Amino acid sequence: MATTTRAPPDPLALLRTSIAAGTLPIPTTDPDPSTAAESNVSLAHASYLVFNTQSAQDGVQHTPFPLAQTTRFVSVAAGTKSLDLRSVFFCWQNKDQNAGTYIAATQALNEELRQAGKDETVTNLVFAEKLDLNQWLAGDIAEEESEFIRSLDANKAARADAKDAAATAKGGEDVEMRDADLADGAAAKREQERLKEIYAAERKMGDRNTMLRGAKIQDFSDVRKKYSVLFFGKSRGGAGGGQQQQPASTLISNPALRPPVKAAQPGRRPEPIILLSPSASSLLRMPNIKSFLEEGIYTPPESGTSSNILHLTRTLPALSPTRPLRFILVDDPASFRPDYWDRLVAVFTTGQTWQFKNYKWQVPAELFGHALGIYVGWKGELVPETVKGWGRGVMVAQIDKGGVRWRDREVVEDVWRGIEGRMKEMGWGKDGR
Repeated sequence: MATTTRAPPDPLALLRTSIAAGTLPIPTTDPDPSTAAESNVSLAHASYLVFNTQSAQDGVQHTPFPLAQTTRFVSVAAGTKSLDLRSVFFCWQNKDQNAGTYIAATQALNEELRQAGKDETVTNLVFAEKLDLNQWLAGDIAEEESEFIRSLDANKAARADAKDAAATAKGGEDVEMRDADLADGAAAKREQERLKEIYAAERKMGDRNTMLRGAKIQDFSDVRKKYSVLFFGKSRGGAGGGQQQQPASTLISNPALRPPVKAAQPGRRPEPIILLSPSASSLLRMPNIKSFLEEGIYTPPESGTSSNILHLTRTLPALSPTRPLRFILVDDPASFRPDYWDRLVAVFTTGQTWQFKNYKWQVPAELFGHALGIYVGWKGELVPETVKGWGRGVMVAQIDKGGVRWRDREVVEDVWRGIEGRMKEMGWGKDGR
């Protein structure tokens, strides 16, 4: 008679089940709960996590797992590292702590581990990964909705990857925006149709370049060349005057977007460019993006003065620890020269694909291979399916609704860490790219 072997329990799934049942596992120094081993000790002194589950068939079951055992949660920020059980459980214990308190607690625990003589460390998760893990453990999101948890079924993971690739290649029509409390399918469909009507009625805003100069960029460098010879008689070149000097620069529609500076010019370096979404549904637009990225405070976009170009400075320690970088923020690339696209480092998006129709790379998969995608939405609302389909090239950040703004700084720091990491991958350094 053939016997069926039961699959070994998964510590990540077992932790989620224990949290739902209200019976958290117990850190111990010995895997056998019947011994006189210390229980409920510090995570630095404990070596095992014992789960106590109860069923009608087997009664109370004690399942120990080594705290150093790796789980299915993969931290991208830590170099695609499978998180150990101690880091997962510690993250859940600090789920309600802000970023500063969580980082300080992580450092203190690592120091305890070192003093205990253990060659182990707890991984400090970035904001997006910490939020994803705690939401999944609390049962707020399904397993397939987590970006960082590997599936138990390899075929299921392969099918999910294929589905993501197909969705990325297809692109999609528009964004499916639903509130988190719309459980009724009919209500969700009505909400989706209503938002599609709103998006269809949106009018793309022009800027002063398109209004005053038209869509076509005019180059008057030949006029300057002609009349400099006419009025001055000869070129201002060398003493021989045999060859006319070329103008130092040509007129472009937007002088703030300077082309990359050659290495021969000391003290000058190209300025990275960040593109914003012109959509009226975007939480971050030109009126409020600067206060958000510089001061770490979110304000409604109607409260600021609109402009078609902004500048801000930011020190990125991994690229230039002593000298701040100057960033350019625009929401319309219509006047871009070809070399400007080499300086693009980030794109804020709402998930609407019409935003990319004037871009050099109009396919999202190709665009987010050259620059970091950033989706900023309200905390508690579902992330659009199009954004999920674009994969890890787009980071997701969520800000609190209402007047409580003390968590904004934490979100902004995560956004800058994402931009800094992508710029480092692109080859930006102390002297520019």
